[in-house]
Amino acid sequence: MTTTRRKLLAWAGALATGLSCSLAAAQTFPAKPITIVVPNPPGGLVDGSARLLGDPLSRVLGQPVVIDNRGGASGNVAYGNVARAAPDGYTLLASYSAYHVGNPSLFPKMPWSQKDLAPVALITAATNAIAVHPSVPANNLQEFIAYLKKNPGRLSYASQGNGSLSHVGTEMFKMQTGTSMVHIPYRGSGPAIQDVLSGQVQVFMTTPPSVMGHIQAGKLKGLAVTSKARHPGLPQVPTTTEAGLKGFELEAWVAIFAPAGTPPDVVNRLTTAIKQSLEQPETRTRATTAGIELRYLPPSELAALVDRETAFWAKTIQTAKITAE
Repeated sequence: MTTTRRKLLAWAGALATGLSCSLAAAQTFPAKPITIVVPNPPGGLVDGSARLLGDPLSRVLGQPVVIDNRGGASGNVAYGNVARAAPDGYTLLASYSAYHVGNPSLFPKMPWSQKDLAPVALITAATNAIAVHPSVPANNLQEFIAYLKKNPGRLSYASQGNGSLSHVGTEMFKMQTGTSMVHIPYRGSGPAIQDVLSGQVQVFMTTPPSVMGHIQAGKLKGLAVTSKARHPGLPQVPTTTEAGLKGFELEAWVAIFAPAGTPPDVVNRLTTAIKQSLEQPETRTRATTAGIELRYLPPSELAALVDRETAFWAKTIQTAKITAE
C-alpha cells in the first residue's frame, strides 16, 4: 500500500469516526442537566429571558435546565467561561446584545471573542423605557429635555455597566438632544434600579421588565419608550416619536450561544427545542406579563444580526468616544 493511499484511508477513517461521534452525541443529547450562564445578576431582561426559557426547555428536552448568574466585568466573566467550556451543548450562554456586539469595540483585551461562540437561537427582544425618579420636575419627554438643557450635569443616570445598551443608548440620547448627565454604572439592572427608586440616581433608560411595575405603581415616571409602537405593558407611555423626539429608537435582544465547536446536530437539537419552548402558550403568557417580546431566529439569521449590529455599535462607540472605564 502506498503512503498516499494509507493517508487517504486514515483521513476517511477519522472523518467517519467524527461523523459517527457527532451522530451519537445528537442521538443521546441531552443525557444530563444543561446550564444557561447569565452574564448579569438576577433581575432585568437577560435573567428574565433565561428563566422564561428554562422551564419549557427543560420539559421539551427532558432534562433540568439550570440558570447560573455570573455577573461582572460587563459580561466578560460569563462570556469567557462559556467560551472555554466543553463544546458539547451542556453549557450555554444567554447573551445580551450590548455585550455581544459592543464589548469587542470597548475592550482591547477580552477572555473571549465572537468566534468562540456558536449561535443557537434568538429568544427575546425588547424596547427601552426612559424612566425618571418622581423628584425630577418633568412630566413628559420635552419637559425633561428642557430641564436637562437648563441644568447640565445636575442629574445622573444609571446603566447596567460600561458599554451596556443603557450606557450607549443614553449617551446617544445626550448627543441627539444636546444635553448632559452624569453616568453611574452598575453591575446589572437589579442594583441600578434600587438606587433609581431611592432617588440617589434620577434617570434610567432600560428594558421594560426592570421598570414596568414601578412605573405602573407610580414609583417612577415613564417618559417614553424607544420603539415604533407603544409597549403593551406601558400603554400610557408614548413612543419617542410621539413625545417629539424623532429618529431615536433602541432595541435590546437576548440570544442563546454555545461554545464554538459544538456539533451541528446538537446545535440543531437545541435550536429546535428552543423554538418549541417559545411557542408554548404558557411561555407566551408569562412573556406578556413580564413585558418581554418573544422573537425566535435560527442560527444563520442570528449570525447575520450579530454581524450587522457589531458594525453599527463599533461606529457608534467611536463617534460617541465611549470607553469601558
